[in-house]
Amino acid sequence: MTIKILYIDGDGPFGGASRSLFEAVRALPAGSVEPHFVASRGTALDVYMQVAKDYVSTRGMTKFDNTRYSHYRGIRWLVLLREVFHLPFTVAALMKARHRWKDIDLIHVNEAVYIIPAMIAQRLFRVPMVVHVRSLNQSDLRSRRTRWLVDILARRAGAVVAINENTRATLPASLSVHVIQNSFTAKRAPKPDRHVVEKLDALRPGSLKVGFVGNLHHSKGLFEMLEAAKAIREAGRDVEFLVVGGVTTEEKGIKAWALARAGLAQNVQSELAAQIERDGLSDCFHLLGATLDIKCVYDRLDVLLFPSHYDAPGRPVFEAAFSAVPSIVSVSKPFADTLVDGETGIAIPAKDPAKLAEAILHFADNPDEVERMGANAKRLAESNFDPSTNARKLLELYQRVLQTA
Repeated sequence: MTIKILYIDGDGPFGGASRSLFEAVRALPAGSVEPHFVASRGTALDVYMQVAKDYVSTRGMTKFDNTRYSHYRGIRWLVLLREVFHLPFTVAALMKARHRWKDIDLIHVNEAVYIIPAMIAQRLFRVPMVVHVRSLNQSDLRSRRTRWLVDILARRAGAVVAINENTRATLPASLSVHVIQNSFTAKRAPKPDRHVVEKLDALRPGSLKVGFVGNLHHSKGLFEMLEAAKAIREAGRDVEFLVVGGVTTEEKGIKAWALARAGLAQNVQSELAAQIERDGLSDCFHLLGATLDIKCVYDRLDVLLFPSHYDAPGRPVFEAAFSAVPSIVSVSKPFADTLVDGETGIAIPAKDPAKLAEAILHFADNPDEVERMGANAKRLAESNFDPSTNARKLLELYQRVLQTA
């Protein structure tokens, strides 16, 4: 029996969450699922179209963000204006989907922040839903917002899926949660990205190549990388820093003006470029831009950097591991399903350029550690992040939800 699934995702730019969903859907056994998407316009939707039976696009999608990093507080309460602005577009897209697709069996929302669109879709389609939790959540049950979200997940979701043990630990123990790791297809793109390849070919032979992969935000620890680069230059080590990724969709008009006035707008790429120039780091700190040929990058890295402020390993950690690349990750309590400190990489505190530099120098001064930890990381990745294995787990979960609905 083919399961007709409505996938909901509001992230316009193609990033970690959208790549994870794309990898999961692509790896599902042939004929097992008929994927339909309601998604925001952007590069993520462009990728989803490769696996979608059909899709409905929307200008934006309403969020309810109760994640640890970006929950509503202080000036961030103004973000609710954006969510209200997106609500009519969200409802219109879901109603269009309901009119077009009469026989959806299941709803799968790609991230719990889109729980409001998921609830609207469930009311329209009257089918069970699966909710993916990809970000660390606010876990303080004294918060009414947290209690409300947990209650919705417990009552309305047929299943809740966490992407790793770090994420699962931010949800109440009383809530039934399935941990299914993300996946990565470790293959080169059919068409090489010549722009990126040329930049990689221009790197110095013999330098230690450390890199960041992802969308550019202040929260990703990019400016801590700059501070670490200055310290390493002063230490006299030959280390080159690579930043692979682009900015998310730029806002325009009144919306852009309001976000800028509130201090919520970011132009990280321009800020990085200006800081690199001011600090005289252009010979060792390189902005490569975004690319879909991501394995090409991983194959040329020695160490992956993930110094984000989120206190959790991101997708690039295990993606790079398939190329036997160890990681330096800002995480206070690593779980063995993603990072084994001192074995597959090094855990450091967030927002600490000195510790980041210290970890990089460890690899620069001990090249055998790059090889040892890289080999361990590859074994871990092959064990936990295999696409066919994790897709099979997800399909079994879909089937159980439908059987018990």
